[in-house]
Amino acid sequence: MTFRTLGIETSCDETAAAVLVDGNTILSSVVSSQVDLHARFGGVVPEIASRAHVELIVPVVADALVEAGVEGKDIDLVAATSGPGLIGALLVGLSAAKALSLVWDVPFIGVNHLEAHLYASFLEEPDLELPLVVLLVSGGHTMLILMEDHGQYRVLGRTLDDAAGEAFDKVARFLGLGYPGGPAIDLLAMEGDPAAVDFPRAMRRDGLDFSFSGLKTAVVNHVRANPESDPADIAASFQEAVVDVLLTKAQRAIEQEDARGLCLAGGVAANSSLRERALDLSMAGGHQAFLPSRSMCTDNAAMVAAAGWRRFQASGPSPLDLGTDPSLSIFGL
Repeated sequence: MTFRTLGIETSCDETAAAVLVDGNTILSSVVSSQVDLHARFGGVVPEIASRAHVELIVPVVADALVEAGVEGKDIDLVAATSGPGLIGALLVGLSAAKALSLVWDVPFIGVNHLEAHLYASFLEEPDLELPLVVLLVSGGHTMLILMEDHGQYRVLGRTLDDAAGEAFDKVARFLGLGYPGGPAIDLLAMEGDPAAVDFPRAMRRDGLDFSFSGLKTAVVNHVRANPESDPADIAASFQEAVVDVLLTKAQRAIEQEDARGLCLAGGVAANSSLRERALDLSMAGGHQAFLPSRSMCTDNAAMVAAAGWRRFQASGPSPLDLGTDPSLSIFGL
């Protein structure tokens, strides 16, 4: 007997819905991006994001059901992101999920957005061997997580200031590349020399925590002191510094924990240099590496449905009075 889960994701600026069978087979995955709405502001505006979610949530869910070839009566579980994220945005998705749960008389479960990112890889490679070190890098988070088993995680390291994705956005804004910054820098860096500027690698040799605020400042100071610098070289050198630190620490974590390999997750995991270097690292170190497709790196509802299904199997549904938690930590899992 098949078990169908409807996943809903509205933690930031993507309105997404997906239908999964048994937590691992994707019947549909619909994502409506708000990039164009926020681009002129150089970043996500929470109020605009919330209003857009209100307008988009019903048609996006409807599209996901149609694409999956199912109706509401066919859904067995509704999963939605409850945190972390923007509180107004989270409320839209969570409220919609609870309403559908009541209308269809099926269980509801709240999902930790960070845990959902961990399960994006399992949608494409369900036989990944554990334990794994997961490098979760996005606009709001940079973490090294040891996935010991399903539902069992240990945070090995995290950023002490800016997340890697946040640093990409800030540097891109300074260089006049627009928003979102990650893809813009990735594209421009392909034309530059990653060795042109030796930007600092903060805490590269120290532990498993990260720091990127100093790197951002170093880029700004260098460009102001050298206005003739080629923006492509700046982008490539900045990106090289970020990737170098991320993978140096990921390798250290793998060795320290005797993990089977490395898995990338989060929006920055779509970065070309990070993906290429992660594969090189795995070949040199003799361990496995899994790079989810770019569509699975960015926020989507398929990963929410997958994580929700696993949580439901392990501990049952969430109460309908579950609230949003914008600062929800993976420590709470």
